[in-house]
Amino acid sequence: MNELKPILFIFLVSSLAYFLPTSVFAQPGFGKAEKINLGWSFKLQEDKILDANSKRDRSWKEIRLPYDWTIKEPLSPTLASATGYLPGGIGWYQKEIEIPAEKEGEQVFLYFEGVYNRSEVFVNGKSVGKRPNGYVSFSYDISPYLNYGGNNLISVKVDHSKDADSRWYTGSGIYRDVWLVYANKIRLDQWGVYAYPELNKGKSGLNIQVEMLNQSNAESIKCC
Repeated sequence: MNELKPILFIFLVSSLAYFLPTSVFAQPGFGKAEKINLGWSFKLQEDKILDANSKRDRSWKEIRLPYDWTIKEPLSPTLASATGYLPGGIGWYQKEIEIPAEKEGEQVFLYFEGVYNRSEVFVNGKSVGKRPNGYVSFSYDISPYLNYGGNNLISVKVDHSKDADSRWYTGSGIYRDVWLVYANKIRLDQWGVYAYPELNKGKSGLNIQVEMLNQSNAESIKCC
């Protein structure tokens, strides 16, 4: 009977981990985050040149994120085994978001958990940044490009035309969650809290380091 206790304990821990909401752990930690996975449109560039201001028509597909377009394409023996014999290409994602007028004065970020790969993000037709790597999360401060109190067009170009670029299947496109983040100009920095234990002469303690970010006009920050 005692031999069953470790097995039972492992089973209970595994079951609890399975049912926990994993998205909680992926949220950006530097402001109020809103997941914006719904209401996107997608289109492969194919032979028509698209840009950040391209008008959506019936050829655009209504989707929700995450969305890997490669997995939905036909297999071909002429393609690389690393891609699962599936094509890459260039894909475009678009979404309209409304930013309340009262948010003016705050910093507004787009936070992407994962885009594969060579992405470029546009807000209202203006490029806000590029990211060549496909495995690292990233964010952009889009405050200067926004129309407060109105609609804003978010466009994301993903260039995975060089698709045989990995030893394993990567997929193509926005493959994880996307967040809209409202943040104060004086705040904890992203990844700005670091804690580590210490044992010294039989006494234990927990050291905590906190990094504050000041992007306001204030020269100092009052704390505590």
